[in-house]
Amino acid sequence: MSYPPYGPRELGRTGATVPPLGLGCAPLGNLYRAMPEAQAREVVRTALATGSRYFDTAPHYGVGLSEERLGRALRGHDRATYTLSTKVGRRLRPLAPGERAAGEGFVDTPARARVRDLSRDGIRATLEASLTRLGVDAVDIVYLHDVEDQLREVYETGFPALAELRAQGVARAVGFGMNHSDVAARLVADLDVDVVLCAGRWTLLERTALDDLLPVCARRGTSVVVGGVYNSGLLADPTPGAPYNYAPAPAPVLDRARQLAAVCAEFDVPLKAAALRFPFGHPAVAAAVVGAAAPDEMAENARLFTHHIPDALWHTLVARGLLDADLPLPLND
Repeated sequence: MSYPPYGPRELGRTGATVPPLGLGCAPLGNLYRAMPEAQAREVVRTALATGSRYFDTAPHYGVGLSEERLGRALRGHDRATYTLSTKVGRRLRPLAPGERAAGEGFVDTPARARVRDLSRDGIRATLEASLTRLGVDAVDIVYLHDVEDQLREVYETGFPALAELRAQGVARAVGFGMNHSDVAARLVADLDVDVVLCAGRWTLLERTALDDLLPVCARRGTSVVVGGVYNSGLLADPTPGAPYNYAPAPAPVLDRARQLAAVCAEFDVPLKAAALRFPFGHPAVAAAVVGAAAPDEMAENARLFTHHIPDALWHTLVARGLLDADLPLPLND
């Protein structure tokens, strides 16, 4: 099977399309560990070379470092050949003298602090700064980032500001990026949302989004980009101590992940390949974004995404009770 097993898909009804596999750019912002500049550039180069030409970043990722590195790595590439998304809701400001900002998982970052800001002016200023760091005039997608605790501001100022940016052509599609699928479902039901980036809630181990978000998106014509397909790493390497949703996996969850891996091995399918492909069983899913801390990780994700997966694998997982019988499966046409 050649890349990709799925063609580009439209985001909502915007006319904008996204390739099925993208690069989550949090590691470019020194998530958990520092990444050399040259290595960041090679990760992006590998994504471009493998056809994984959707790049998702945010000011939050390394307080702007991810956007800066991504912008430098993409410089000179035809803007029409890749899809770019960033996020708003956290405005960046310089640190005051003597101030130390919370790392929030990122290390060796620029001297900036994050400020929650969903005002119209704050969102516009945040995006303008992102465009400068990225070296572009516009992005394809703008997400409101982790706003589940700021819903009043979302309705009053945050989403209206995004709609303005969409109308002005600064962004082709707008939506929300979060891991609370129930909140995202409410927002999609109430607002004119083109796309939602939902992390960790629609995976081989987690069906939450199927019970709230995905049906609403299908009804409203809203596209879904899936993040966290490996559930923080458990579905990449289901060994004792492996993380699940950013904490050590509970024993029952670890056991289920290992059973999933064993069935995949029966069909000569890597567990990571199954985890990458599974979300595409639902028709609302347009793409998956996966982080990579090194070029070989990016190359592996692209290769595994094209790995042939027989329909019998999915049916066996259902028959053995490892997947629920009502789940939509990514069967071959």
